[in-house]
Amino acid sequence: MLARHQDPIVAIATAPGRGAVGIVRVSGKGLAALAQALTGKTLAPRHASYGPFLDAQGAALDQGLAIYFPAPASYTGEDVLELQAHGGPIVLQLLLARCLEAAAEDGSDGRERLSRLRLAEPGEFTERAFLNGKLDLAQAEAVADLIDASTEAAARSAGRALAGAFSREIATLRDALIELRMLVEATLDFPEEEIDFLEKADARGRLTRVIAALDAVRARARQGALLREGLTVVLAGQPNAGKSSLLNALAGAELAIVTAIPGTTRDKVRETIQIEGVPLHVVDTAGLRDDAAANDEVERIGIARSWDAIAGADAVLFLHDLAREHDADYARADLAIAERLLAAGGAQVLHVHTKADLRPDAVLAPEAIAVSARTGAGLDALRRRLLELAGWQPGGEGVFIARARHLHALDRARVHLEQAQALAAQADAALDLLAEELRLAHDALGVITGQFSADDLLGEIFGRFCIGK
Repeated sequence: MLARHQDPIVAIATAPGRGAVGIVRVSGKGLAALAQALTGKTLAPRHASYGPFLDAQGAALDQGLAIYFPAPASYTGEDVLELQAHGGPIVLQLLLARCLEAAAEDGSDGRERLSRLRLAEPGEFTERAFLNGKLDLAQAEAVADLIDASTEAAARSAGRALAGAFSREIATLRDALIELRMLVEATLDFPEEEIDFLEKADARGRLTRVIAALDAVRARARQGALLREGLTVVLAGQPNAGKSSLLNALAGAELAIVTAIPGTTRDKVRETIQIEGVPLHVVDTAGLRDDAAANDEVERIGIARSWDAIAGADAVLFLHDLAREHDADYARADLAIAERLLAAGGAQVLHVHTKADLRPDAVLAPEAIAVSARTGAGLDALRRRLLELAGWQPGGEGVFIARARHLHALDRARVHLEQAQALAAQADAALDLLAEELRLAHDALGVITGQFSADDLLGEIFGRFCIGK
């Protein structure tokens, strides 16, 4: 552990602002004396004790609950002291300052000096829980994901990951790889035994089963990553194609200004909605047309930003106005936009024909969808299609939350296992190369739960947490 991990730390653990209750949390070694200084009494472990929180002169700063968790039975694995006070910002700041002051005091009663007590950095309480073996890295990340969850499905998935569901899946894969590695390396160590490893140990069958299990975990992890990150969907099309009306209809609220005047939307309007628990970040953009046709510089800037949004999208809904489909100029402009979208590549493009209530007899391509923001027709079909574009599979009850780094590690493990499978299929398999591929796959899985984690990775992960957690 780094030197800073030896220091006791303190922070306000509740969100900024006023509330009924606010919490100041301390973690470190030997906090019993600090608890005595702040409450004037010896606290029973893991029991809530009501009373005053005292300043240096013994006067009450506030009345509240104090709970002392001696190590190792605490969140961080160290001594933890929680002071639950009234949730006013000034009260909590006074308590925080009093903790720092009391820790620096030289008590005549000989109580332990905690002069190194300092303010906690973002995520440092959870980082210590990881470093002290209370949580693995995937569980620690799930703490932040549970706090940040934007949908019920995401919160439940993060809860499963925090409870260890994802970690147990990874542990099962790693155990299977350990067995394979032991068999391969034993054969390398004792070649005189002439053990036909590939046949007698069923290496090929074991590898096939491990790869199948890994693929199942990858599929569920991708679903979990989708719940965490969501899908960015950009509404694109010519002015007055119905983009803002569609955004309002999908969101169920008047978020964007809708008028019959072309070019009303000058900048991006972003709203997050959810469909079956999957967050969709829907972006309404300025109408697309040639710069020469733009009314002013502001509209030209808006069009440029529209193309920037399209470049960063996961999916693009290209809106076509059914009321103008027979207008030759409109059709040519739509074709030019379609060609540019095709050239840009990247995002999936779904063609959506708006104002279907005006043209109920319109004949569309099989993959296109007709919608009416006014009547709601076609909106459910559009929502289902968006989930398909996202790759969401219905019935994801057992999904656990996952991050991009988890998916990357699983993909790397898959590549190494494929290499190992190819080697195992050879008649004169090079067992040393097979052993190395299995080791690399094993290490890739270890990165997920933190068996192999560099300090800079930990800093990147925990630096994104809120202070006090």
